[in-house]
Amino acid sequence: MLASLRKAGSFARAVSAGQKRFLSIHEYQSVNLLNSYGVPTPKSIAAKTPEEAFQAFSAFGKDGAVIKAQVLAGGRGKGKFDTGLQGGVHKVETAEQARDYAAQMLGSKLITKQTGAAGRVCNAVMLAERRDPTHEYYIALLNDRASQSVVLVASTQGGMNIEEVAAKDPDAIITTPIPYYTGLSKESALAIAKKLNFKTAAATEEAADIFINLYKIYKDKDATQIEINPLAETADGHVLCMDAKFGFDDNAEFRQQDIFALRDISQEEPSEVEAQKANLNFIKLDGSVGCLVNGAGLAMATMDVLSLHGGQPANFLDVGGGATPETVKKAFEILLADPKVKSIFINIFGGIMRCDYIAEGVIKATKELSLEIPLVVRLKGTKEAEAKEMIRASGLKIIPFDSLDEAAERAVQLAQ
Repeated sequence: MLASLRKAGSFARAVSAGQKRFLSIHEYQSVNLLNSYGVPTPKSIAAKTPEEAFQAFSAFGKDGAVIKAQVLAGGRGKGKFDTGLQGGVHKVETAEQARDYAAQMLGSKLITKQTGAAGRVCNAVMLAERRDPTHEYYIALLNDRASQSVVLVASTQGGMNIEEVAAKDPDAIITTPIPYYTGLSKESALAIAKKLNFKTAAATEEAADIFINLYKIYKDKDATQIEINPLAETADGHVLCMDAKFGFDDNAEFRQQDIFALRDISQEEPSEVEAQKANLNFIKLDGSVGCLVNGAGLAMATMDVLSLHGGQPANFLDVGGGATPETVKKAFEILLADPKVKSIFINIFGGIMRCDYIAEGVIKATKELSLEIPLVVRLKGTKEAEAKEMIRASGLKIIPFDSLDEAAERAVQLAQ
């Protein structure tokens, strides 16, 4: 369970959105979804221009508001904009102040511990009312392989990194499996809420209703994760979801079109978005050896062998079993668009995939894209002999190998 929790705690924030199986949405969109199921949150309004932020502030009155940059990454409060503004979360006392902060945030890139040095562009801000929590809790719903069910994870230690809580104090984590067909009963929800020791019976009831409605969202919307951190008991005795992060299963896009319409590709790696259009399984990494492989298992093994020989892969790329010469050419275009790539390693095992198709694509791409960086190719399996003859006859500077170790070692040397 804890392994799943450690992965899920930062799941929507840490995984690049282009090829993962889980769509993430912005905080303001999450708030709208929660409210549509009767889950209480602080009042909030999204703004996409400084003037909209100025107008939105009027809804919050003399108590002021909090303005929050909307980017798909954690650590926003401690982040820094490329313009120099420190922090993606600020208290605002006036409409003018809201407009000024929005002007500094919108269109700028927020750099946090989870975005990397490039940061992510802020296209919207959210103004939220201030509510004073007397205690903060952690709540999450996620799929748990150990129990083969959805589990509700709760802790009295909210508002902090839940992975650290799980590591230092496992007893602080309350895990409750939820039967898929019957869902979360009121009795079970109340039992969880009572373990969290809310101050009043009314707050305990409110928390139980929140748990039940969160599970309804989880099931209705094909979610893979809902993380509420923190869930707060406020000074006036109510229970509110102060921040929410969702993940949704990409395989359910066909029946969750309203959810997937919320996708913000500006928060995703452009090369991964481009690869997804071509049905390529691609994840950008930080190395210098571009990889083109068929099969996820072989792709991971290829990355391991490159690392074993002192190199670093620039990407994960599985062209799949149905690749065509045109698909291979598109893969090359994506690899060559990365200035960090200094060599390319093609590692193909022809089972369903025919090696001659790959060879045709490689030759086509090499000629049409005027390939200048070194290209190492290892082809084994179906139509292997024909593929090798095609490469030999092409007269192109393509370096062939039969041994995986030798091919990987050479690709690493050429990238240095």
